[in-house]
Amino acid sequence: MDMGLKNKTALVTGSTRGIGKAIALELAREGVHVLINGRNNDDVERTVTEIQAAFPETEPRNATADLVDSLQREALFANFPHVDILVNSMGIYEIMSYDDVDDAVWEKYFRTNFLAANHLSKFYLPSMLSREYGRIIFMASEEAVMPSGQMPQYGVTKSMLLSLSKSLSKLTRGAEVTVNTILPGPTLSENVLQIIESIYSNEEMSFEAKEKDFMTRNVPQSEIGRFIRPEEIGRLTAFLCSPMASAFKGSPIRMDGGMVPTIF
Repeated sequence: MDMGLKNKTALVTGSTRGIGKAIALELAREGVHVLINGRNNDDVERTVTEIQAAFPETEPRNATADLVDSLQREALFANFPHVDILVNSMGIYEIMSYDDVDDAVWEKYFRTNFLAANHLSKFYLPSMLSREYGRIIFMASEEAVMPSGQMPQYGVTKSMLLSLSKSLSKLTRGAEVTVNTILPGPTLSENVLQIIESIYSNEEMSFEAKEKDFMTRNVPQSEIGRFIRPEEIGRLTAFLCSPMASAFKGSPIRMDGGMVPTIF
């Protein structure tokens, strides 16, 4: 399907691995010129080269920056003053007891998971409105609406993105600019893959069997009984960035594999 995205420019944060990289690949598949972002320049260059080889009609570019650092953000803005699409996919997470979440941890998560995305959105939204086209996507989590209690510092910042998305969407009334949030469920990132393999390191099982056993034991509420693949989220994101999705405004779009048990 041609989603009408050819020659658009997209900044995808945290796009050297995991969900962010999958989104960048799917956007490039649609002919989008993707700005690859990460803190490590070598990782960014490797991803740019990979996308250029796979989709030679596109022009991926290096957008290395630590987006928590204000000076590096400003340098990125100077290098890339306009984008058609902003996908805020960068984020950090870890299982933590609430007793261990001190002020330093709260501040780290607030700056990384929320403020960085807010700064980018605040910079790029006005130019999208003036140019009469734009897409801003926030990557949240099922933890935003169904906190497990295992990572409160993460869940709170993801809930904040839902509120910010709705607030910013109010500024796009009547414009071909949309602001939405995707809420993925448990996803098979590189880190998750390593965790699964380490848990079953002494078992002679296929990965599919390991995955099924892990989900049955640890995530029984999942209706798909497996981890979501990053490329599945990538395809959904590409659709939401397209002109076909212009009626999604301030929407939380769940791709949680049936994790959340409520109707809304």
